[in-house]
Amino acid sequence: MKIAVAQISCSLGDPEANLSKVHDFSRRAKDVNAELIVFPEMTDTGYSMSVIQKHADEWKTGFVASLQEIANQLSIAIVSGVSERDGSTIYNSQVLIDIKGNIAAKYRKTHLYAVAPVEEHTCFAPGDALASVALGDLRFGFSICYDLRFPEIYRKLATEQNVGAFLISSAWPFPRDEHFRVLAQARAIENQSYVIASNRVGKDDELWFCGNSAIIDPRGVVIAAASSDREELIHADVSEDLVQSVRRRMQSLGHRRQDLY
Repeated sequence: MKIAVAQISCSLGDPEANLSKVHDFSRRAKDVNAELIVFPEMTDTGYSMSVIQKHADEWKTGFVASLQEIANQLSIAIVSGVSERDGSTIYNSQVLIDIKGNIAAKYRKTHLYAVAPVEEHTCFAPGDALASVALGDLRFGFSICYDLRFPEIYRKLATEQNVGAFLISSAWPFPRDEHFRVLAQARAIENQSYVIASNRVGKDDELWFCGNSAIIDPRGVVIAAASSDREELIHADVSEDLVQSVRRRMQSLGHRRQDLY
């Protein structure tokens, strides 16, 4: 299965411009025969709490409904970080739309970044459940940006939901670019799973985003990588067979001492 990752900048507060970019990158992914493309966190609105509060939408219309049209038109599955308004509550969410344009799965960010000047907790409610979905032979698990610092999520997805590939939509900033690279690679190595990470570039308010989007295999090998400062499309083939081969060769997940922890 070929996976594409879109590393893009976003137009703050302009969902229509961002949708046009999603369409362009999705078409490019389809041209290289990708079956799934992954976009960053808050692709619809850009990453600013005041802007998100203004533009966050329900999914029956607006940005997500248009994503469904793109997926159906191009016959490509799309994963994107998006705002989600549910009544008076806003979530920082991730949606997976299948090749027929149906919402196949969603995840609401469980760990909110509550550090100035961002303070996500002033805008979002936290999600209360993990999520995964099967596509082809692989099961994919969801996570968003700051979640990457919490290895418990990934271990639970790998061992309890049989996830072999983690999908990460992110708006990870400078100067913590090295953290992003190291943590993503660690999540792949320790769980013997793919990590498919889409991160932003560009600037929203006072935040500059550090790119470095990547596809990392279950051995921890970076098989596709983007720059720190340019819009790019990267892609690579992923395989459940490789996940199982790596896990058979070194059965570290089975060697855990759960009696101690």
